[in-house]
Amino acid sequence: MELNFVEDKKNRIVVEVKGETHTFVSALVDELWNDDAVKAAAYRIDHPLVGVPRIVLETTGKSAKDVLKKAAQRLSKKIDSLGSGAVKAIK
Repeated sequence: MELNFVEDKKNRIVVEVKGETHTFVSALVDELWNDDAVKAAAYRIDHPLVGVPRIVLETTGKSAKDVLKKAAQRLSKKIDSLGSGAVKAIK
């Protein structure tokens, strides 16, 4: 995954997420909405086969980059716990 910040302001970022698809980006945007500082969070992919996902994030005062980073960390923990839960269930 490669991040390219198209717009980088304190309360608003637009970031391209190269190497990812709807699956990851949709989960990340959903996780962003769990932060009370999020004013707007969405993504789009211009072309389903060759487009690069682009996330738009606006916050009410917190650093948009910090909010994105914390959401990615929370999502990572959820994914890790899902994997370990599945392994325990199979045993």
